[in-house]
Formats: sequence, C-alpha cells, structure tokens
Amino acid sequence: MPYAPPPELATLSLSQVGELIAARKLPPVGDWNPAITGDSEMQILADGRWLHQGGPISRPAMVRAFASLLRFNDGGHYLVTPYEKLSIIVDDAPFIAVELLNEGEGTSRNLAFRLNTDDLVILDADHPMVMRESIGPPLPYINVRGGLWAKLSRPVYYEMAELALAENPEKPGLYSGGTFFPFGDMA
Repeated sequence: MPYAPPPELATLSLSQVGELIAARKLPPVGDWNPAITGDSEMQILADGRWLHQGGPISRPAMVRAFASLLRFNDGGHYLVTPYEKLSIIVDDAPFIAVELLNEGEGTSRNLAFRLNTDDLVILDADHPMVMRESIGPPLPYINVRGGLWAKLSRPVYYEMAELALAENPEKPGLYSGGTFFPFGDMA
C-alpha cells in the first residue's frame, strides 16, 4: 500500500490524531543489535534537511523511511536495521515540529504536532517538552521517542508562545495531556 501522509492537523480531532499514531507501526529498532557497524555518511542539518555524502536527500519518502530507522543510544544517533547499525550526524534534533493542533484550554488542553517527516506526536508526560540550549536563546524540544527529539519550528514556537502568554503571562507554559510544560523566561 503506498504511503499517504496524514491529513492536515487542522482537519483532525485529537482522538483522530491518536488513532493515526496508534496505527503507525515503526520497526523495532530498539530490539535490534546488529554485529555490523559503520558510518551512514548521512547528516541531518539543524533545519531538518537530510544529506547523504554532502548532497541533499530530496525524496520525502526516503527521508520518512530513514527516519523510521533512527535510534539514539550511547550518546549518538544511528540508522538501525536487523543487519547494520550505522552512525548518522545530527546537528541539532532529528525532527522539526512543523504544525500544531491545539484542542481545549487550561488544564484540559492537548497539543499535537506534525513533524517534518509527517510523523505525529501528542505532547504529554511520555512525550515531554523541555527548553534546551540551541544556537541563541533556549528553545522548546519535544521527545518524540527513545531519546529522539523534535525542535519546534519558528511558526509553531510562536503559536505556542502566544497561547502560553495569553493564558498566564506571569508563568508562561501550557498544559497538554494533564502535564504542565513551562516555557521558562519569555520576557
């Protein structure tokens, strides 16, 4: 069956996003421990672009396939199959959150994100947001899975910041999935 990207987040409810997440079957890369190791000669740039031997990987389907094989362990990123474990350079975060779905408000709010790989993630205690140092001021990152993080794109960050400041300017942050995620000093 050919790949069909999920519909735009704005057209989905949070329960539909949850169903799409549950239906996505990722390879069990955490269970694979291949004997063959090496270098993939690949790199994920800070802006989310993927390179192989210095040239761009321009086919989105290839990026999605490689992203499903990503694993973080031993302080590094790897592409893992049952037969090989190949290192990959990640300049910042392997994913970029490019779209936001906001449902509810206050402590009942839930936030879902589409990543640059068309993966979906719901912000909650199992997929927390943290403020991390980046180039410049700290930025919010979301744990997607197994130590793999998504940096918020600038438009998504601004959208969340507006929500957080409108809701509580003295202590900016947002609830999602019943957990409060502070934005730190946004003044």
